[in-house]
Amino acid sequence: MKEREVYAEIRAPLPLIIRIDGRNFQRFLEEKGFQKPYDRRFAEAMANATELFFKRSGFHPELAYIFSDEVSFFFREVPFNSRIEKLDSVVASFFASALTIILGADEPLSFDARVIPICEHELVEYLAWRQAEAWRNHVNSYGYYTLRREGLSGEEAQKRLKGMKASEIHEMLFSKGINVAETPAWQRRGILVAWERYEKEGTDARSGKRTKAVRKRVVQLWDLPIFKSEEGRALLKRILE
Repeated sequence: MKEREVYAEIRAPLPLIIRIDGRNFQRFLEEKGFQKPYDRRFAEAMANATELFFKRSGFHPELAYIFSDEVSFFFREVPFNSRIEKLDSVVASFFASALTIILGADEPLSFDARVIPICEHELVEYLAWRQAEAWRNHVNSYGYYTLRREGLSGEEAQKRLKGMKASEIHEMLFSKGINVAETPAWQRRGILVAWERYEKEGTDARSGKRTKAVRKRVVQLWDLPIFKSEEGRALLKRILE
């Protein structure tokens, strides 16, 4: 029956992105009493699960971009000879397990995953695309939950927002005293998890002399620039070098 595993040997070229996305998280978050449209506790859980992935999964991502219940991991190298079925299943399952533990969830959490081959010079464009989606999600979420707090049902709020541009929702919210441009940066622009190099001082065991060594540690960046800006490009260049 081995020959029936028709997709098992499909491999993806490097470098690549693996993007995971939560399944049915809106219901889970509402049932557990998380604030809407955003709850810092959930954002911290997503960032901490991503950091745990960096440290314990056996994968070696260069960076990861998070917004809402979505994470994009960028890899220059991957295990399993780049077999797509392995990459999708292991990354999604590890992250779901990590987030379940961190949240202390009493029910299973699940993610889907997809592999996206990419040239490294296209990474800024990809991250800018996801960051633009984070902004759209941000504006729509504030619009939806503002209307819900005013007494509209979920269906009525969705109908009200249907067809409205982000700029129109922005103006509607501003007329109600909500300026989404002044909300926390992590809500508008997402969170980046990456490796940071630093110098660590020590003592040479043989000579007793003080030494310095370069080490790496995982950092969470919660105040991101716009990736397409000069500052954003410089940040990504520094991380990837």
